[in-house]
Amino acid sequence: MLNSGTPGAVRRLGSDWDLTIIDPSPAHLYQPGLLFLPFGARDDAALERPRARTLAPGASWVEQEVERLATAARRVVLAGGDTIPYDLLVIATGARLRPELTPGLVEAGARGDAHDFYTLQGAQALRAALEHFAGGRLVVNVVEVPIKCPVAPLEFLMLADEHFTRRGLRDRVELVYATPLDGAFTRPLAAALLGRLVERKGIRVETELATAEVDPEQRVLRSFDGREVAYDLLVSVPTHSGARLIEDSGMGNELGFVPTDQRTLVAKGHDGVFVLGDATDLPTSKAGSVAHFEADVLVENLSRAMRGQAPEASFDGHANCFVESGFGQALLLDFNYDVEPLPGRYPLPGIGPFSLLEESRTNHLGKLAFRWLYWNALLPGRPLPVSAQFSLSGKRRPPLEAAAST
Repeated sequence: MLNSGTPGAVRRLGSDWDLTIIDPSPAHLYQPGLLFLPFGARDDAALERPRARTLAPGASWVEQEVERLATAARRVVLAGGDTIPYDLLVIATGARLRPELTPGLVEAGARGDAHDFYTLQGAQALRAALEHFAGGRLVVNVVEVPIKCPVAPLEFLMLADEHFTRRGLRDRVELVYATPLDGAFTRPLAAALLGRLVERKGIRVETELATAEVDPEQRVLRSFDGREVAYDLLVSVPTHSGARLIEDSGMGNELGFVPTDQRTLVAKGHDGVFVLGDATDLPTSKAGSVAHFEADVLVENLSRAMRGQAPEASFDGHANCFVESGFGQALLLDFNYDVEPLPGRYPLPGIGPFSLLEESRTNHLGKLAFRWLYWNALLPGRPLPVSAQFSLSGKRRPPLEAAAST
């Protein structure tokens, strides 16, 4: 949140502006690290840092819950009833898990048969469950989309394939991916390649499965079209929605995400309000890379707003993500609103060092190294030699048949 005319302003904003951050959480969680906890990683403490250590010098931190946003009055209403005025507001409230929206899912979790890995507590409990899982059917179910990090369920399954292989149990474990999508991914080339990859690993895919309920007594997942998928252990990716305060403010769509101009990041129908990251309804991945690329556009448009200028329509939906495929290998996807993931090299055309739409050890090491980069460069806002704009340079578009046979 940016206030004008307040003493102690952050220097880069100018003497008549300051920056206020409202967040009730005392810790900041590195969410990509949750993927590895179920498979034996014990670096739980390294995934969190005190919130105060992640804030820029000169920023004010209000450690309180927000009840709602009164955008017509340009005020943030805190849970205790106090209000904070703003001139410009950035909503970065993320997404929350809603297991209670699926009948039976909370009860299955209480029995110990259903877990998630999208929260720290969930990933820790799933780690304990996998340690004692000696065989049976493990089902990963995406209840509905959108979700944070759309490739994470596939990564989990491929890491599970490695995990049970190394334990000598793979022939006793059936891995099933139950997804509402019509394939392993949403973009044709990536969907073909990832579909081929999971098939090679012996992972069964149940497509277009719209989850209606979980039967915790029978340990069965049921879809609206009458299909049933039995499980011994259910790994659920529950329905995601926007923050409750967005709903309470009357700003959200049917899932509580903020309708956002996909090029300017301006909240539709709300003057002086911008939206960042998972809180948006943008037609691109809810992923950390997207928030990072959005941030460059957001900073420019905030600066323009401070000068009384119209925002630039310059965000192109750029997203990229490493996809763990097991056994020390990973792929990298790079795409935007208009261009699907293509093969090539990234970030330097023809050089890389990362390969696109191709498994490599370098990509795996890049994913592991990203944590250091996150804490030491991305979060502090240090400039990186990677453009926020998607580029076709160094990429090629092969025939779909070639990608499917890769």
